[in-house]
Amino acid sequence: MTPIQAQSLPPILAGRDVIAQGKTGSGKTAAFGLGILSKLETKRFIVQALVLCPTRELADQVSGEIRRLARSTPNIKVLTLCGGTPVGPQAGSLDKGVHIVVGTPGRVEDHIKRDNLDLQHLQTLVLDEADRMLEMGFEDSLEAIVRHVPDSRQTLLLSATFPDRIKTISKKMLSNPEMIVVDSSHDVVSIEQHFFEIVNGEQRLDALKLLLLKYRPESALVFCSTRQDVRDITVKLQQFGFSVLPLHGELDQRERDQTLVRFSNRSTMMLVATDVAARGLDIASLDVVVNYHLGRDLEVHVHRIGRTGRAGGTGLALSFYDGRDSEKIKAIQEAYARTIKSETLPPSGTLNQPVPRASMVTLQIDGGKKQKLRPGDILGALTGENGIAGAQVGKIKIVSNRSYVAVSREATKAALKKLGDGKLKGRSYRVRSL
Repeated sequence: MTPIQAQSLPPILAGRDVIAQGKTGSGKTAAFGLGILSKLETKRFIVQALVLCPTRELADQVSGEIRRLARSTPNIKVLTLCGGTPVGPQAGSLDKGVHIVVGTPGRVEDHIKRDNLDLQHLQTLVLDEADRMLEMGFEDSLEAIVRHVPDSRQTLLLSATFPDRIKTISKKMLSNPEMIVVDSSHDVVSIEQHFFEIVNGEQRLDALKLLLLKYRPESALVFCSTRQDVRDITVKLQQFGFSVLPLHGELDQRERDQTLVRFSNRSTMMLVATDVAARGLDIASLDVVVNYHLGRDLEVHVHRIGRTGRAGGTGLALSFYDGRDSEKIKAIQEAYARTIKSETLPPSGTLNQPVPRASMVTLQIDGGKKQKLRPGDILGALTGENGIAGAQVGKIKIVSNRSYVAVSREATKAALKKLGDGKLKGRSYRVRSL
């Protein structure tokens, strides 16, 4: 077990209210998922647990993790309720009976108002990534939802940070909670940090290009302060030749899904993102984190750089700062017991180096779970007679009406022809590269 699981599972299984603070990737989902499943009455098709998440991406991840944990228990119904999809089918699923609901506050509140969601038998309420839900303006929705759940419930609040607003809301929603804090600081050996003082905006962009060309990461996450910064930097990096996509709150759900698929399967090397948009990303390993702008406080900085060097691996964090960041730099120095001095950027001639390309390309197939497609069907179609080699096929992800498969760049043309000319389960589907 991870430290947060070892510390939080006993009180969770004992039925206590719990506040668990730990960084992303610490294993919090498995901890509360096991707690939910331990008390579930599977023969009663009523909502017994509700997990609230800030984003659809995170809700999908949590639902998937709970389903994996429940594999050995037959007939457990888990339903995801998020915006971006029609209300009608969700209401139909609720009518049929579910045990566990995972969703975003806005859509869950909507179903409560429509009398589609009955929470009077709720045993467990989970507030996952509670700090981000408050940042995103969900406090009123959370309070409205809590008014419809029994006072006798168990409440679990999970958060990467613990600002004053979390303390306030925990007093309202939890009863005598046990506080679990797993040290969110990181081993300076496992995460190599470099800092660069920047004079102006043009130098900041050049510094980013120089460092990306020097380190040539296979996966990088660049943090910016605003959505406009994300858009501007993405365009400039794309013009320079980098394989990069934006991640911000104005993307629609399909754009966000495609972006995350392409990043996770290594057909895009880099994301430029805001903190809120990057929350809940399911990234097993990340080569480099770049703080294009420093996070607003120490906790955000620690959380950002904690995305690299996970699971005992080594990571690299590159941070830019200017004269306005003196207090932030002071806080980082104190936290890591080190003196921060600006390092020298690579020589300007580094900009003449060839820009690395992503090793994979994502193909989108216009058929998915509703058409009964499975990963094996896609793999078989690609590698069958006169097909491409199995080693040239990467991650396969299947959603409701679409499927995504990563193939080696050099195999793209052959893979498109194989899928385009062939059939999947006796049907032809439109296929294109993203």
